[in-house]
Amino acid sequence: MTSPPHARADGSLYLSGRVSVPADEVDVRVTTSGGPGGQHANRAQTKVVATFRIEDSTVLSDAQRARAVAQVGPVVRSSAGRFRSQSMNRSAALDQLARRLAVAIAPPTPRRATRPTRSSTERRLEEKRTRAKVKQARRVRDDD
Repeated sequence: MTSPPHARADGSLYLSGRVSVPADEVDVRVTTSGGPGGQHANRAQTKVVATFRIEDSTVLSDAQRARAVAQVGPVVRSSAGRFRSQSMNRSAALDQLARRLAVAIAPPTPRRATRPTRSSTERRLEEKRTRAKVKQARRVRDDD
């Protein structure tokens, strides 16, 4: 069983068995988180915003790049500011970014054709008969 998408300790992103994004392709910025918390929240730079430019990636194949751009656009961003520590927010933002990218590059599951069930076919035909009777009753009769 493969492990789920996650961020590694060195800042790289593990997406799937063969796709791992190096840390130098992910831009990480820190800023103040805002919200309640007084002076600490206003001065401490604990919010982390991780950005990945899909079109500039060297590790994604052309098909993966096209799927990702079609699904999420040319740039994927993830931010975390719910923790008081910058390191926890960094790992949370990178994990979230890894999950978003993994979903974006995953190939779509092919549709498997199925047959309608017997009861659904019978129900459809019965509804057709009922509707036909209603329409038949609406017709103008010419009794001469």
